[in-house]
Amino acid sequence: VGTMALRAAITSAQRVATRRSFSAAAAAAPAASTSFPDYVLRAPSTDVTSLDTGLRVASETVAGAETATVGVWIDAGSRYETAANNGAAHFLEHMAFKGTSKRTQQALEVEIENMGGHLNAYTSREQTVYFAKVFKKDVGQAVEILSDILLNSKLEEAAIERERDVILREMAEVNKQQEELVLDHLHATAFQGTGLGRTILGPEENIRSLSKADLSGYINTHYTAPRMVIAGAGAIDHSQLCDLASTHFGKLPTAPAGAVDTAYDPAIFTGSDVRIRFDSDDTAHVALAFEGASWTSEYAFPLMIMQTMLGSYNRASGLGKNAASKMCQEVAEHELAHSITTFNTCYKDTGLFGIYAIAPDNKLDDLLWYVMSNLVRLVHSPSDEEIERAKVNLKATMLMGLDGNSNVAEDIGRQLLTYGRRMTPAEIFSRIDSVTAADVKATAAKFINDQDHALAAVGGIHELPDYNWIRRHSYWLRY
Repeated sequence: VGTMALRAAITSAQRVATRRSFSAAAAAAPAASTSFPDYVLRAPSTDVTSLDTGLRVASETVAGAETATVGVWIDAGSRYETAANNGAAHFLEHMAFKGTSKRTQQALEVEIENMGGHLNAYTSREQTVYFAKVFKKDVGQAVEILSDILLNSKLEEAAIERERDVILREMAEVNKQQEELVLDHLHATAFQGTGLGRTILGPEENIRSLSKADLSGYINTHYTAPRMVIAGAGAIDHSQLCDLASTHFGKLPTAPAGAVDTAYDPAIFTGSDVRIRFDSDDTAHVALAFEGASWTSEYAFPLMIMQTMLGSYNRASGLGKNAASKMCQEVAEHELAHSITTFNTCYKDTGLFGIYAIAPDNKLDDLLWYVMSNLVRLVHSPSDEEIERAKVNLKATMLMGLDGNSNVAEDIGRQLLTYGRRMTPAEIFSRIDSVTAADVKATAAKFINDQDHALAAVGGIHELPDYNWIRRHSYWLRY
C-alpha cells in the first residue's frame, strides 16, 4: 500500500509540477531574453526561403568568409526502410559518388580535387546528408555537383556489385568499434520490431542482395522536394543560393512515385536487454537507457539539462575525482569505470536517455548501484546549484558546437528537418534559462522513476546485475 501511495503521490506531484513549471517557464521565457550577452543577441540571422516545389533553402552568411559549406539534408534514413530493403539509404550514399549520366567517377573526383573542395555524405536513422566544402567562387559548381550526384546517379550494375564488398568491409570495421556495436544492439532491443530498431548498414543478406530496382524505388519514394533542405553557411549569398536551388533542384518531384507518402513505423519502446557475454574479456561495454523525448517535446530541454548534470568521466582525462557531477565523482573515487558518458538521443517521436560505460568486469555490480542511485536522485533532490552549473555548461556546449561553417550548416539542416525552423541562440538560451528544479524533478519522475529500461552489454559481464535488479532500482521507497 505504501508503494502504491508513493507512486500516486509522485504521479500527481509530477502532473502539478509539470503544469505549474512549464507554464511558468513559458511565461518567463520572453523576460529572460533581455539579459543576454551581446554576442547572443547579435548572432547572424538564418535566411529561409520555400520554393514552389516545397524545397526549403536556408543559409547563414558569415561576413568576410572565403569558404562555404553547402549541402542537402533529406528527411529519409534507415528508419524509413522495410526489413526487405534495410540498408538501401546507406547503399545509395555509396553509389552517389560512383558516376552520373554526365560525369564518370573519375571526372567527379578530379573536378572536386581541382576546386580544392571536399565532398562527403552520411546516413543516420532519420536523415541522409550530402554536403560540399568549397571556396566562395565555387558555391554554384558545388550545388550543381550535389544535384547531379543526387538526381542523376547511374546506379550501374557493375558498380553495385563492386560496392557490396566495400560496405561489408565497412560493416566489419564498424563492428570492431564496441561503442557502435553496443548502441546498435541497444536500438535493436529497445525498438524491436520497428524501423528504429534496424541498423543503418542493414543485415549482411540485404547488402548482398539489394538490386538497382530497390535503390531506384527508394529514391522515387523518399527523394521529394518537401522532404529536402538545401543549407549553406559561410560565404553564401542567400538569393544566389535560392536561384541555384531552383535551377538545379527545380525538377525534383513534389510527391513520391504513385503519389502515396510512406509513413515511418511509430517507435514502440520495449523494456528488454541483450547480453553478449565473453568470459575471456576483462572489460565490459554497457549501455543502459530509458525511453527519452522527441526533438519537439516539452521535456527535450530538461532532459538536456539532466544529461549535462550527470556528465561524463574518462579515467585518462586530467579532471580526475573533481568532476562536478556527483555520479562521475563516485565513479572516479571508487574506480568503477574506465569511462562513463551520459547520452540523450532524440528522434521524431521518441528518444533514448541513458549512460554508456566501459568498466572492469569485477566492478559492474557497484557501478550499477551508483549509476541507478544517481539517476533516481534526479527525481527527488536535484540541487539548484548543480542545475545552474549545468545550464552554463549546456549553453557553452551549444555555442561551441557552432564553430565553423560545416557545423553551422549541419545545425541549420537538422533543425529545419526536426523543428521546421531554426532556433536563434537567444531562443535556445531562453529555453535553457527557463528550466527550473521542479521541471527537472517532473522530467525525471516521468522518464526514470519506476520505468522500464533497455540495456545492451558486451564483454566480461558475468557480474552485471539482471534486468529485475536494475528495474527494482529505478525508484526509491520513501515513507
